[in-house]
Amino acid sequence: MAKKEEEFVVSDRRRFAPEGDLRPNMVPAEEEKVAPPAAPQAAVAAPQPAGTSPEADSEEMPEPPSEAEQQTQRDEYHASGRKIDEMINQAGGPGAGAEVSFDRLIESFYMTALMQMGAVRQEGEQPRVDIIGARQTIDSISLLQEKTKGNLTDKEQTLLQNVLFELRMAWIEITNAIAKAPAHPPGNQPAGIKK
Repeated sequence: MAKKEEEFVVSDRRRFAPEGDLRPNMVPAEEEKVAPPAAPQAAVAAPQPAGTSPEADSEEMPEPPSEAEQQTQRDEYHASGRKIDEMINQAGGPGAGAEVSFDRLIESFYMTALMQMGAVRQEGEQPRVDIIGARQTIDSISLLQEKTKGNLTDKEQTLLQNVLFELRMAWIEITNAIAKAPAHPPGNQPAGIKK
């Protein structure tokens, strides 16, 4: 017996068009109707781990997709990727060589952190520093290191250690420079202060 596949529909729910105008088919916020949340079913209260609050668990995670749904989704994703690779190859661009590996993932985080710290920029452009973003990127790499412990090759582990060492050292240098910088650079005296 053949199972009929459900059609996947994408609905554009953005309120504004690319030009910034309100989309004509959008209903103003006060006219929107929101369905009330379903009443939670009675469940046995589980003991809370230390440091968590019951409010944090009030929103339960939805059930994950079944293995069959995940496999179908993976197959469709890879088929779609192959189509894009073929289109890029026909246009003369680099195609399948852009596959993601653990090394490329770490290198991507590395470059992102360097850009956030202003170490990488286009020629002639002023560095833009996002020190908080850089710290979050470095912390993300550190989290990956912790969560993948024991599952990495020696090469991957060495890459992670080197990247974290370099990024942390750069971050320390930048934060030290920021801490030592004068609060008000010369020529930019706050209003009301006379020399």
